Amino acid sequence: MRSKILAMCLCVSPALVLAAEVGQEAIDGCIDQLRSVGGRDGQGGTVLSTEFSDANSLVMLKDRGETVWRCLVSNDGQVAELSVAQAADDGQGAIAGSGGVPVVSGTQRVQFATGTSGAALSGTLNPNASVSYVLGAANGQFLRVDVGSHGGALDDKIFNPDGSLLLDLISSDTPYYGQLWQSGDHIVEVVNAGAQPVTFDIGIGIE
Repeated sequence: MRSKILAMCLCVSPALVLAAEVGQEAIDGCIDQLRSVGGRDGQGGTVLSTEFSDANSLVMLKDRGETVWRCLVSNDGQVAELSVAQAADDGQGAIAGSGGVPVVSGTQRVQFATGTSGAALSGTLNPNASVSYVLGAANGQFLRVDVGSHGGALDDKIFNPDGSLLLDLISSDTPYYGQLWQSGDHIVEVVNAGAQPVTFDIGIGIE
């Protein structure tokens, strides 16, 4: 009986390994996202490694300019986060993402450290790109958003959980502080409509 059980395990094991592989759809999603933000030389990427997860798998890519990118992606190809893991020298001492700040895009969930009610983040937005920060909040709470851009102008807007606008597109040099009237995930979208990459800091808090 024991030998039969072992034989069954040996038969099932390869299938389990295959099931844990990152699919081509997820990999293609990361490559497409890298193309959409330009990448180095505006190209796609070479896959360096993959790591499967039931939530968001990890795909590491290298573009033609030797910049290494970190991509978190669902199994159906929806990219949750794309950022620079290792920036490449441009031959003049500069690296992708001004000051080495990661290039951001897609959607990122904001999580506050234990005992705090705010978070400070940094990123670099490529031309004609945007990034959305998602955070849960309740009706009646107050939301604070403060964006500081470096080397160019940015805009931002805020969406309610039902998709309606809490704040229409405004210049990011205008901080926002206001009371919320819905409960659920609110989205703060930062937009670079210019022709050059812009590095920024963003502070988001709930009171």
